[in-house]
Amino acid sequence: MTDISAALRALSERLLEGGGHTSSAQRRAAFDGTGEPEHARALVSKISLHAHRVTDEDVQRALAAGLLEDQVFELAVCAAVGQASRQYDAARAALARACGEE
Repeated sequence: MTDISAALRALSERLLEGGGHTSSAQRRAAFDGTGEPEHARALVSKISLHAHRVTDEDVQRALAAGLLEDQVFELAVCAAVGQASRQYDAARAALARACGEE
């Protein structure tokens, strides 16, 4: 395993299993791109699929729906790291196939 793989695994474990203002289940859902509670789903989905399109209004909607700023931050980080992990895994798999290392 490369150093970056180990670092990504350690980061993911800390995000998902460490303490926080959201539950581990909520952070896992954001990491997986689904989003829980329901009022976090739209923001998590947008971060996962179109992060460059997230606006202040998206964050304000999550806050207005009842999330605290710390919760929005945690879920946003989990959504971003989860998507980055999926992209990293896909890129490594593509490189392995291209190099005949399947």
